Amino acid sequence: MSRPRTIEQILAEARARLDRVEAAALAQEVAGGAVLVDIRPLEQRQRDGELPGAIVIDRNVLEWRLDPASPNAIPEAGYDCRVIVVCNEGYSSSLAAATLRDIGVARATDLAGGFQAWMRATRA
Repeated sequence: MSRPRTIEQILAEARARLDRVEAAALAQEVAGGAVLVDIRPLEQRQRDGELPGAIVIDRNVLEWRLDPASPNAIPEAGYDCRVIVVCNEGYSSSLAAATLRDIGVARATDLAGGFQAWMRATRA
């Protein structure tokens, strides 16, 4: 039986596999064709605002919407698609992006610091 890992270990392993995007580079990534996916819950989006250009996908269905082999995939889904997942602070998005890579979305990543980092960067 394997030894249990902490969530911090799992998060570090996930992030080691990603080329995370900094908030200052997000607009350039989107302009270059990246698909921006906001997985924040409705309550956070209502409180803090929407992320311009993002497709909103609930975290609990993310893999089914972005797996090109899924009958529930969105039209933008593709194995070579650059997907940038955004959560509130950049924790659950790292785990989600690593899972997308596990299903073959090879260029999936996340926004370092999440929506909060993006808000700080756009207000600076």
